[in-house]
Amino acid sequence: MVDTLGLLLAVVVTGAHVDDGTGAPRVLGKLSRESFPRLEKLWADHKYRNHSLNDWISEHGWYVIEVVSRPPDSEGFRVIKWRWVVERTFAWLGRCRIHSRDYERRTDSSEAQVQISMIQLMLRRLAGEKYAAPFRYPRPEKKAAA
Repeated sequence: MVDTLGLLLAVVVTGAHVDDGTGAPRVLGKLSRESFPRLEKLWADHKYRNHSLNDWISEHGWYVIEVVSRPPDSEGFRVIKWRWVVERTFAWLGRCRIHSRDYERRTDSSEAQVQISMIQLMLRRLAGEKYAAPFRYPRPEKKAAA
């Protein structure tokens, strides 16, 4: 779960067999009204249109989930407002080599790695550092014009 800037609010790592809507209560359970008093609405894709999730939210949540879907007449790739924020966060996390393969045996270790990666990203932003990998390959020498 990320905010509108794409910064991490909560993370839960599950196996690939767990459906997004089924696993959602685990990550939503990490949110508390005291920690996020201004939270009113969550945007999600169609996988979160789930009756058991709606029942869980009516019992435990103080917010609503708005499912943001593609317009029915659209064809091909289409950026859908607010859903791209999560995809952008995945891209940021993809820059960290630790996430290129799953080396961890336990899901809590993977969650900690995601949190560490986001802490690193936020610290760089606070410091005002623009990350750019140095060029490491030798450049060919320029030949003198004859």
